[in-house]
Amino acid sequence: MSSPAARLSPRPIRLYDSWWTVAAGALIALLALAAGVWCSLHMQADETMHTVALFAHLASLVLGFGAVLSADYYGLLWATGRCTLTEVLGATSRLHVPIWAGLGGLVFSGLMLHPDVTSPLTLTKLALVAVLTVNGLQAGLLGRRLEAATDPVSPRLLLWGGVTALVSQACWWGSVVIGFLNTNT
Repeated sequence: MSSPAARLSPRPIRLYDSWWTVAAGALIALLALAAGVWCSLHMQADETMHTVALFAHLASLVLGFGAVLSADYYGLLWATGRCTLTEVLGATSRLHVPIWAGLGGLVFSGLMLHPDVTSPLTLTKLALVAVLTVNGLQAGLLGRRLEAATDPVSPRLLLWGGVTALVSQACWWGSVVIGFLNTNT
C-alpha cells in the first residue's frame, strides 16, 4: 500500500493530457523545425554526407510513411467491421514510435540535403511537414479520447479521426510528390 504522501503527489503533466499540452508540444516542435531550417542554411555537407543524408531520407520515408499507412489500414479495418476499436488502438499505439522516428529522420536528413528555401515547392513541403507534425501531436490526444470513449463512438470523435487521417495522408503524399518533383528539377 502506498503512503499518504505518495497518493497526494501530483502526476506529472504529459503531452496528451489536454489541448494546452498538445499546443505547447506543437510550439516546441515548430520552433525546432524553424531552427533546423536556419541551421541548414548555414551548413554545407560534402558529397559523401549528402549521399548518406539521401539514404537516411529514403529509409526514414519507408519507416514513417509505412507505419502511417499501417495505422490507417487498421482504421479502415475497424470502419469495415473487421476488427475492434481496442485492436486498432493497440496497433496504432505501437506504431507511434516508428512514425515519429521516420518523421524525425526525414526532417533531420532533409535539412542536410540543402533545401532551397526560395523555392515555392520547398516552402510548400516545409508547410506540409509543419502541418503533419501538429496533426500527429493532436492525433495522440485523439487516441486518448478514443481509449476513454464508450461504445458506440460518438460522431464527433469519428469525424475527428477521419479528418486526422485525411490530413495525414494529404501531408505525407504531398511531401512525397514534392520531393519527387524537386529531385527531377
